[in-house]
Amino acid sequence: MPGFLTLSILSRYVSFGLCIVLAAVFVPLGGQHPVYAALATVFGLLSVLGVHDLVQTRHAVTRNYPVVGHIRFLIERFRPELRQYLFETDFEKLPFSRIQRSLVYARAKSEPDQRPFGTLADTYENGYEFICHSTAPIAMGDPAGFRTTVGNDQTAQPYSGSVLNVSAMSFGALSANAILSLNKGAKLGGFAQDTGEGSISPYHRRNGGDLVWQIASGYFGCRNEDGSFSAERFAAQAVDPQVKMIEVKLSQGAKPGHGGILPARKISPEIAATRGISMGADCVSPPFHKSFRTPLEMVAFLAELRRLSGGKPVGFKLALGQPWEFMAIVKAMRETGIVPDFVVVDGSEGGTGSAPLELTDHVGVPMREALLFVHNTLVGTGLRGKIRIGVSGKVISAFDIACVLGMGADWVNCARGFMFAIGCIQSQSCHTNKCPTGVATQDPLRQRALDVTDKAQRVANFHRDTLNALAELLACAGLEHPGELRPHHLVRRVSSSEIRLFSELLTYLEDGELLDETIRHPFYRAMWHAARPDSFARAD
Repeated sequence: MPGFLTLSILSRYVSFGLCIVLAAVFVPLGGQHPVYAALATVFGLLSVLGVHDLVQTRHAVTRNYPVVGHIRFLIERFRPELRQYLFETDFEKLPFSRIQRSLVYARAKSEPDQRPFGTLADTYENGYEFICHSTAPIAMGDPAGFRTTVGNDQTAQPYSGSVLNVSAMSFGALSANAILSLNKGAKLGGFAQDTGEGSISPYHRRNGGDLVWQIASGYFGCRNEDGSFSAERFAAQAVDPQVKMIEVKLSQGAKPGHGGILPARKISPEIAATRGISMGADCVSPPFHKSFRTPLEMVAFLAELRRLSGGKPVGFKLALGQPWEFMAIVKAMRETGIVPDFVVVDGSEGGTGSAPLELTDHVGVPMREALLFVHNTLVGTGLRGKIRIGVSGKVISAFDIACVLGMGADWVNCARGFMFAIGCIQSQSCHTNKCPTGVATQDPLRQRALDVTDKAQRVANFHRDTLNALAELLACAGLEHPGELRPHHLVRRVSSSEIRLFSELLTYLEDGELLDETIRHPFYRAMWHAARPDSFARAD
């Protein structure tokens, strides 16, 4: 036993001892040749490191295994990159698979995206989805016409938007060059860019691409010094012709029900001017809006924004949580007669924003279930014809778009796909300010690597080629426009021996059904009775 103990101790220190021995060998020889001098330096420094490891008390691994113990930290540091480039399979979505990223890169560069030798997907795996083709396919529709008009009879300036747009990403979260690239690409491709809650920066304005101005709880760009909403500052920016729609953010998929803090050390003069905040103090986004506390107050606030903007489409974005709360908003619409123009459903799949692990993994309703609930609630109350629905949440390919449009959405917002188009490599270092490609950083040297002219064209290419692929899918199904997609066009495998149409799998309400006391579906009946227009609290 003592011999075994001695051997164990010696094995732990063998690397450290070898460094000392080699340093002792090469130090006297250092003056004879530069190679010996270099080796003496290397092993000398490693010996010093080993001594430090023995006396430090912070890391038990390196104290027990001086020098060689650092390999553990080195591997841990590069584990995401090693996994992504060497060990990850093509279909591992962590959070996006290699196939998904490669598809975006190919389309952004206008490279061929065809694949030989058949599908790599297991078509007999549970959850596999596909679209039913027609025996009488038609010629491809024109992707330039894949648009939807947002604006009901209460809106003076309706907006015809693409079915694929850039989702909410703020200046501050993204670099100036990234914002410039996305907006110039949107201008080239004829689609819109959501500003995110960080307001409209000079980089959003420079190239003139269509904007959806997001107003969140911090009221950035339209706030008073105390953080409350400023009608005057809002109106001054909202009437700008470049701003096509106004979106009030209630919550986001990455961290629903959670506010945020931009530390003072990260606030540059440009960010401070854009957001309308002071330098030298943390920028706080509260988890709730100060301008309203009830559904009735909320729809009144939306009506005021519509008036102040000159009648532009106004809507709201939310990550669905308590289902009766959305129904409470809908009840407030019916009671007041104020009907917003759109709702954007953000899935709990998260997005470009960083958040605590528990919120990212375990809070909020996934996008598809949330979309179905919002769509059914609006149909069940007879409001669906007046309100358009946008969705966001891990949508990359044309088939992804077809699925959510078939389920009930009118358009799709994409964040991370467009980030890939401008060079993101999924390093997952967005929150560190050390983005290796200059996309999610405020470091001027890092973002200098992002060439705006080149990346803007890639943004436009990705949008164009994705809609071309959507047009091909639709033509195969005998459809000309995305608005013709229905649940019965889509199929999911539910077992090794059974496939079912989405129309069979999913619950769809009849028009006006929620207004009828004989609601067929117990869940919707219970949630509808639990909703009240004067409060977000549950009625029962």
